Amino acid sequence: YMPMNMIHVQGLEKHYGDLHALRGISFAVERGEVVGFLGPNGAGKSTTMKILTGYLVPDGGSCQMAGIDVVPGDPGSRRNVGYLPESTPLYRGMRVDRYLDFVAGLHGQERAERKASVGRVIEACRLGRHAGRRIGWLSKGFRQRVGLAQALLGEPDVLILDEPTSGLDPREVVRMRALISELGKEKTVLLSTHILSEV
Repeated sequence: YMPMNMIHVQGLEKHYGDLHALRGISFAVERGEVVGFLGPNGAGKSTTMKILTGYLVPDGGSCQMAGIDVVPGDPGSRRNVGYLPESTPLYRGMRVDRYLDFVAGLHGQERAERKASVGRVIEACRLGRHAGRRIGWLSKGFRQRVGLAQALLGEPDVLILDEPTSGLDPREVVRMRALISELGKEKTVLLSTHILSEV
C-alpha cells in the first residue's frame, strides 16, 4: 500500500507586480492528514489556497488535488475539493437549508440528491436547529459552519480551510476545532492560520 498524496504542490510562484508573494513553494499532504499551514499575515497562505482551489493562476509551478492537475476556470479539476475562504460569501437573506440546496444545485445535483446532500452536511456541521433560520441572523460561528457545510457539498476528499476560526469567540473556536478534527477522520484537511496554538 502506497500512501497517496491528496495535495501535491511543486515550485509554486506568484507575483503581484513587484511583490513576490510565493517563491517556489513545494509540499505534499497525504490522504487522511490534517495539516496546519502556518505563517504570519501576509506570508502568502491565502494566495496558495486560492491557487490550490483554482481561483488564482500561478506564475510558475504546478499543483494537483487528489491526483488531478488544478486548472483555473475548469470546475472539473476542483470537483474533489471543498473550500472555505477566509470571508465566506454567504447570502445572508436566505435560510440555511435553502442556501445549501441552492449551492448543491450549482454542483449539478438533482433535486432528490440535493435533499440527501443538504441533510448530510447539516448533520455533519451540527446545524439542525438552525436549518430554517436566515443566515444573517446567525452568530459568526454558525455562519462559519454554514460555510463549512457548503464546502462539504459534493462530498470532496480534500478540504481547504482558510483561517476557519478567524473572528470567532473562544467557545466557538473550540467547537470549530472539534468539528474540523471530526471531519479529519474522513477527509484530507489543509487549514491555514497565523496562530501557533491553533495548529
